[in-house]
Amino acid sequence: MDGDIKPMVAHGPASDVVARDTIDARRPAGRRPKTVRWVFIVGLLLVLVLGGLYWFNQFREKAIASYFAANKPPPPQISAVVAETATVPRNAPAIGSLAAVHQVTITPEVGGRVEKISFTSGTTVKAGDPLVQLNDAPDRADLANYESQARWWRSEAARKASLAQRQYASQESVEQNQTQFEQAQAQMAKTQAIIAQKLIRAPFAGRLGVRQIDLGQFVNPGAAIVTLTDLTQLYVNFTLPSQQRDQISVGQQVNVQTDAFPGRVFTAKITAIEPQIRSDTRTMAMQATMTNPDEILLPGMFVDVAVVLPAEPDRVVLPETAVDYTLYGDSVYVIREDGADAAGKPVLKAFRTAVKTGPRWNNKVAILSGVKAGERVVAAGQVKVQNGQPVIVTGNPPPQPPADPTQH
Repeated sequence: MDGDIKPMVAHGPASDVVARDTIDARRPAGRRPKTVRWVFIVGLLLVLVLGGLYWFNQFREKAIASYFAANKPPPPQISAVVAETATVPRNAPAIGSLAAVHQVTITPEVGGRVEKISFTSGTTVKAGDPLVQLNDAPDRADLANYESQARWWRSEAARKASLAQRQYASQESVEQNQTQFEQAQAQMAKTQAIIAQKLIRAPFAGRLGVRQIDLGQFVNPGAAIVTLTDLTQLYVNFTLPSQQRDQISVGQQVNVQTDAFPGRVFTAKITAIEPQIRSDTRTMAMQATMTNPDEILLPGMFVDVAVVLPAEPDRVVLPETAVDYTLYGDSVYVIREDGADAAGKPVLKAFRTAVKTGPRWNNKVAILSGVKAGERVVAAGQVKVQNGQPVIVTGNPPPQPPADPTQH
């Protein structure tokens, strides 16, 4: 209306500031609480996410543990044997070599040219068989000359003796002719010996080696012609520590083995013991004699020697497969009962036990300590067993090693 009085609005910078303040004063004050609410909501979400991840990890670990606890692998199956007592053979081992009882290199006693060779390399000959003939023609001529002289002086001595009986010759001339006759006989014997030396014969029966001469060759005295070896008997030469002297005597059996014939055992007997101890090695040398069946062993071979000693009775014996040989000592797994299962059957567990081993023979080993007779021991399958682990004993026998490990 005309009578209303309207306020005058001033325009300008001062009036703008007053207008903004008036507008801010009239605006509602709820914007800051809304920001705090959003921060709280975001933080709560983060706490829920992190808590969920932690709970999930804990749940997963418990699930994995319960899974493996409920799914344990079954006890390993093993073969077992019962420790028994037996008589343990003993021996004194050594390294030896073979030598021929009769072995010689055939050589001529006199020189000469080879006229005939009556043998072939590697053949067997008898005692007295001719081997080589040297040229003896000059010696046979000398023998004929001496035989002629002997006949002459014999007849001359007889004639002088007849004359001496009638006093027509002196006794001195008779003795002189007799001496000349005997000298001729001596020359004959010497020449016959030289002729015999030029026919070289085998001194004993044996096998010849490789020929060292050729036909027509001139050989000097002592030159090698061929070797001759009697292979029917051989010496076994070896040494043992002097501490074992009280256990060794002449006549003891010796088992001999060689790599040339694996798995085969030859027997010999001690025939000689050196009465002196070697000062450098403190060992005693001894010699055994053995027959050579089929003449398959040769002089010079290295052999493994085992002098048979008195056996030890009542020793605990196990298969060699039952022993675990390590650098830290030998051990076995002894099987013992440890409680019962849900069905009432006894639970069998394998416990590692240290043992002291003794002699080994024929895939067996003597146990000096650690295992008693009657205890059950794991004989095969040790690689699957841990100390104190339950095991299942099968009725299968332990595996047997091959008779000849060198054969493929």
